[in-house]
Amino acid sequence: MGIRNKFIFGASGHGKVVADCILKNNGIVLAFFDDAPPSSQWNGISIFNSNLLPNESSNEIIIAIGNNKSRKQISERLKTYTFGIIQHKTSISASNVCIGIGTVILANTVINSDATIGKHCIINTAAVVEHDCTINDYVHLSPNVVLTGGVEVGEGTHIGASAVVIPNIKIGKWCTIGAGAVVINDIPDFAVVVGNPGKIIKYSNSNETP
Repeated sequence: MGIRNKFIFGASGHGKVVADCILKNNGIVLAFFDDAPPSSQWNGISIFNSNLLPNESSNEIIIAIGNNKSRKQISERLKTYTFGIIQHKTSISASNVCIGIGTVILANTVINSDATIGKHCIINTAAVVEHDCTINDYVHLSPNVVLTGGVEVGEGTHIGASAVVIPNIKIGKWCTIGAGAVVINDIPDFAVVVGNPGKIIKYSNSNETP
């Protein structure tokens, strides 16, 4: 989707996954940029310190940072840049899905009719977003998450691997839903939920959000 030539901000594990997604789509990764480069190159692609990121460029940039708070902070830092959208060629999405800038949709995902996905989200491997779901900005759905119809997920929430959310549930902003949890009730902002059925075990500190 969009311009094929891209920069990637973030050269750790998620950055590699995003780079591979671009390459599988026959795109070009021009370079990685990172605040603390782990090496000088990956798979033949150069990794530079972020202070070398060009001030102006016609190329899109993708923020490949798994942590939602960090991704939001970096997106605000890079707000003068053009953000791309990455959607792996094996993913399936309905024709009327709305996807925000900076979002990455990885392999074997399914996004069904009238779903809306915000800016700078991660829809990770084999996740399912059913019809009429609304996913707000900076959300991360881990591998194999299933959101059934009509679910709303608030800004910055992270839903762990293989969690399931039943229909018409509203999950607040900056929540953490543990791996394998089954969410059967609405969840307030900043809650941490684990188990089947999902139960709130604590609340994160709202003062820590960006």
